[in-house]
Amino acid sequence: MLSATILLVTGIAWQNLTALTDGLTKQDLNLADAGEKPADGAIDILLVGMDSRTDSKGNPLPQNILNELQAGGSDDGGFNTDTLILLHIPNDSGKAYAVSFPRDSYVKIAGGFGRHKINSAYGYAKGQAAEKLQGSGKGAPEIEMESRKAGAKNLIETIQTLTGATIDHYAEVNLVGFYDITKAVGGIDVCLNNKVRDSFSGANFPAGQQTIEGKNALAFVRQRHGLPMGDLDRVVRQQVFMAGLAKKMLSAGVLTDSTKRSDMIKAVSGAIVLDDGWDITKFALQMKDMTGGNMTFQTIPTGNPDLQTPEDGSAVEVTESEVRTFVKNLGKAPATSNPADPKFDKSAVTVDVRNASGQPGLAGKVLQSLVAKGFKEGQAGNAEALAKSVVRYGKGGEAGANAVQEALGGLKIEEDVNVPAGAARVFLGADYSGPGAQGFTGSGVLALDGARQQPADPAAPPPISADGVRCVN
Repeated sequence: MLSATILLVTGIAWQNLTALTDGLTKQDLNLADAGEKPADGAIDILLVGMDSRTDSKGNPLPQNILNELQAGGSDDGGFNTDTLILLHIPNDSGKAYAVSFPRDSYVKIAGGFGRHKINSAYGYAKGQAAEKLQGSGKGAPEIEMESRKAGAKNLIETIQTLTGATIDHYAEVNLVGFYDITKAVGGIDVCLNNKVRDSFSGANFPAGQQTIEGKNALAFVRQRHGLPMGDLDRVVRQQVFMAGLAKKMLSAGVLTDSTKRSDMIKAVSGAIVLDDGWDITKFALQMKDMTGGNMTFQTIPTGNPDLQTPEDGSAVEVTESEVRTFVKNLGKAPATSNPADPKFDKSAVTVDVRNASGQPGLAGKVLQSLVAKGFKEGQAGNAEALAKSVVRYGKGGEAGANAVQEALGGLKIEEDVNVPAGAARVFLGADYSGPGAQGFTGSGVLALDGARQQPADPAAPPPISADGVRCVN
């Protein structure tokens, strides 16, 4: 979505630019007053994919469109934010990080709504605001837009509390906008490890590389039933799809094709909601030199993917302190490890292992290998899409971290105030090939210039691959 906007703004004639910006829906979200700005001048943008059955102006989508999207009726879906991405852009604009939040992440919702899945933060506040506005004398369209504003502001506050970041700008796209954008660019190249068929999302795809658009593109990013890691696999789907969209925009002749250009302007201007303080033209000009390879996709660290909750059923476990540390360390090089003290008592260190490689079962295998070497057994969990493995330790715990990293074949270490004394926390990235990894296949970090999957075990069958397109579940 962002790539499309930037490329349109920087590549089209002035009369087309006016048509684009005039059609965008703006919301007064007071982001200029959201809090203290970071000292490094970084920009944080919240990108939201809305699973609503209305357009950006609040009008219900026609039933024939909903039928095409396999999205039920106009009353289905509510206002769940099924795609949430924090785009972090350092002040030099040289590299950006797109951080995904699984829609089922179980977190504290702003506005006093308690702990729920993160995709409900918008809907809870919107519903409360709409109820309060009833009987105010305002018409239905005005109530709709004001309650949407309340939903967006509550979502922003929820993300800020969870991450410690200050949101500078907000962009939202709905189902039909996503549908139209993918058709305007002529489809996106994706690749699947195995064939899939899912009646809930309408996904019905063969294994291997293929080009998808429209309703098939929507089914690709919405499917979670039948995937090995459920919502976490859907996050990876969304990431590779966005990488493919950006690559397509950067490599294809979208801007030189008058028909595609016109279709793209129509799709973007009719489907996107922005905060009214965002000068998208100025921003696009600032970002025009960023190339596809300078953006990487990651996912917040998560724990149990099947956490049972009091009201929301199965959810994805999230520890807020870990998320804040993860976001704070984006782009920072981890500390270099030192040789371990051979006299160090390994049994004094409790080790937790987080699987950030995307390979189910890897954390448990690695944890058992550490226990066999004398470390005290902690917990195994998941954390999606990290490129590099790292061992994190609390204050005074460097010696223990060095012992752990050496036992795993040599990893980077970094201090984390949220790790308790006497403990170390291992994050297994896509690069991990140490003890416990035999028989697994590395997944690789997602980048806009294409990623590769390389088997950690030469005897393991290679995954389905495609030139510049990462194959996923």
